[in-house]
Amino acid sequence: MTDKNRNELKGKVMTIGDLVEYQPGTVSSRMVINNSAGSVTVFSFDDGEEISEHTAPFDAMVTILEGECSVRLSGELFLMKAGETIIFPANEPHAVSAVTKFKMMLVMIKG
Repeated sequence: MTDKNRNELKGKVMTIGDLVEYQPGTVSSRMVINNSAGSVTVFSFDDGEEISEHTAPFDAMVTILEGECSVRLSGELFLMKAGETIIFPANEPHAVSAVTKFKMMLVMIKG
């Protein structure tokens, strides 16, 4: 998404999960905000899809918008559903897997 497209979202009332559609057999994403302070990205996961274990240099907050997923954080497993939020500490290994189709919002603040 170009900066122009992101700017078109400013000042609009929206349902954040509607910004990204489910795609068969994949994880889709749409960056909503991206600047030097951080980013906000909305993801959709088809059933069974995942983002494999990785780390990030900054704290990241994930809010489940719809559906259910499993989250692995530093070896601990969490089952999450719509309305729940988890914070991934910087440099801690984490992974996300779809239990059902689900959408999430990722907020990363650089600092």
